[in-house]
Amino acid sequence: MYGGIEAGGTKWVCAIGDGPDDLHELATIPTTTPAETLGAAASFFQRNGKIAGIGIGSFGPIDYARGSITTTPKPGWANTDVVGALRAALDVPVAFDTDVNAAALGEQRWGAAVGLETFSYVTVGTGIGGGGMANGRLMHGLLHPEFGHMRIPHDRARDRFEGVCPYHGDCFEGLASGGAISARWGKDPEELAADEVWDLEAEYLALGLLNVIAVLSPQLIILGGGVMKEPTLLGRVSTRVVELAAGYFEIPNIVPPALGDRAGVVGALELARSNGAS
Repeated sequence: MYGGIEAGGTKWVCAIGDGPDDLHELATIPTTTPAETLGAAASFFQRNGKIAGIGIGSFGPIDYARGSITTTPKPGWANTDVVGALRAALDVPVAFDTDVNAAALGEQRWGAAVGLETFSYVTVGTGIGGGGMANGRLMHGLLHPEFGHMRIPHDRARDRFEGVCPYHGDCFEGLASGGAISARWGKDPEELAADEVWDLEAEYLALGLLNVIAVLSPQLIILGGGVMKEPTLLGRVSTRVVELAAGYFEIPNIVPPALGDRAGVVGALELARSNGAS
């Protein structure tokens, strides 16, 4: 058995198992302080028996080599040594990646991207994150993909909102994340139904995805996260991406995660298994 953690900015989902059909334990922990959250995660695994290793898909930015969260604006979490704390508490190997890369790995093993070597996973929640695979390998480089901080066109005549990103203002995340929707309209996304809201959101998401398609040429885009639970949004985005491409190149299918809300934690189990955790 392996341990998996989807370490989000709002909650941590912890699991023990070997895949989506083999989850023996599952728990949700609120993301509070690093000491409290890491302690609760360690206690979960200590209570539930010996595991061969842990995979962690974490909110970021992260430093793969150090096993830490780095310059996150989340209060108290900057420069948190996640891997070191859990390895010390549990004495097992730990594999560490971004939450979106972990979700992408799960989808490639069991979900919408089975058999594909190059695809992207984009999550639209409180923030926007992106990752995936290129030529069968998870996307890594100098840092890791930061899809949410791409710059996209901002039509200020249509939308005078300045954006919510504390670093870049009106970047992709600053304009199109769940946090941006709430700040712009004064309500949480699930409370909003007007076409004006979702047409604008679809416009920004389509602009960001068009950049991803033009640069990475993915065979598929998986579009997840809480904002995508608006039932009309995926169709609006797909239609607008085709319109913006203007017939110049082929557009990949844009689909929801086949593993649903468990893509991240199930992918973390696969991260532990496939990387042998270090």
